[in-house]
Amino acid sequence: MTERPASPRAWLGLSGLAALAALLLAAAAPGWQAALDWAPELALREPWRAITAACVHLSRLHLLANLAGCALVAALGVAAGCGPRATAAWALAWPLTQLALLAQPALTRYAGLSGVLHAAVAVVVVQLLVAGRGRHRAIGAALGAGLLAKLLLEAPWQGPLRLVPGWDIAIAPLAHSAGAVAGGVCAAALGVGRRRQSVR
Repeated sequence: MTERPASPRAWLGLSGLAALAALLLAAAAPGWQAALDWAPELALREPWRAITAACVHLSRLHLLANLAGCALVAALGVAAGCGPRATAAWALAWPLTQLALLAQPALTRYAGLSGVLHAAVAVVVVQLLVAGRGRHRAIGAALGAGLLAKLLLEAPWQGPLRLVPGWDIAIAPLAHSAGAVAGGVCAAALGVGRRRQSVR
């Protein structure tokens, strides 16, 4: 009895879709971007913003950093063996990441893929911890510890925005924490990393 390995195509597809959408919106007119970013007062009337806001970026550096993040997440997912179930967890965590920002009403606008990318990393961590053995599980634990340390250092409870040296925009720490929590919860709920039924 052998277990068929999960195909990474869905994971790579979602990573590529995120990057492509970000590139297309970067070339769009500013009016389009303003109609698609996250705005809590419009969350119920314009629910698509919970998805589209992740693809809007506020500067060239912001865009380039998140495109690099898409490439990193794609590589991590392939290396971890993230298949359709992990991809579904990441996709489900995508809008939940923005919706969680309602917990911080002072954050009146948000845009960018960073929260969604943190969700993807959390899914990878669950995949490695649940499905991994030996070295892979140790890598998952180290990646999870690094993610947790980063989130704690960002201290999202201290306010909606933070200026970070080297960045030309303010970051929203809650988005990173919300993405990581959403990714982890969705991965656990969908059974990411659990063995599928074996086939002959």
